[in-house]
Amino acid sequence: MNKTARIFFTLLLAVFLLSGCTRKQAPTQISNATGGSNGSLSDTGFGRDIIPDGSGDWGLDGDLEPRGPNDGIENGMYKGFTMVEGVLPSIYFGFDSSSVGASERSKLQQAANYLEQNSGYHLLVEGHCDWYGTSEYNLALGDRRANSIADYLGTLGITPLRVEKLSKGSLEATSGLSKSQSSQDRRADLILLKK
Repeated sequence: MNKTARIFFTLLLAVFLLSGCTRKQAPTQISNATGGSNGSLSDTGFGRDIIPDGSGDWGLDGDLEPRGPNDGIENGMYKGFTMVEGVLPSIYFGFDSSSVGASERSKLQQAANYLEQNSGYHLLVEGHCDWYGTSEYNLALGDRRANSIADYLGTLGITPLRVEKLSKGSLEATSGLSKSQSSQDRRADLILLKK
């Protein structure tokens, strides 16, 4: 009986010790004051969940610049190309996602086929977001969405030299809508470019 009690006590002690190892730390609210001198997330520590409070320049890190609603686009032109809209369908994304969903891949195959058959055209991918989140965060998310589309087109044989990317972020989003109502704002528009 004494041996059984020791085994039971050892197992009980092991359960208590191991259960303490699985606790997850609560998310940390950060701002410029605690997020480093430029608000970068890299100063917050490894393995911690972060909830940005909207006061920093999250995701910009010098690579992305705030853009106006017509940045690079003027009179139906983009970088010397004539813009041809409405030929290719838009690609839609889930909330806070830049992954190309299975239901959207056939649209990208359609775009790749069009570009292969029309070698004189290039493509502008405009990444859009809904109104949720800060404008800085949405600008970075729109950029990730545009890059995700360009990367997927690359797997379909479209050279990166034919694909331009532009993040619109939430510049054209309708504010005040619910997450389900604003699903049309979570997209990447595929705009043909012709010399």
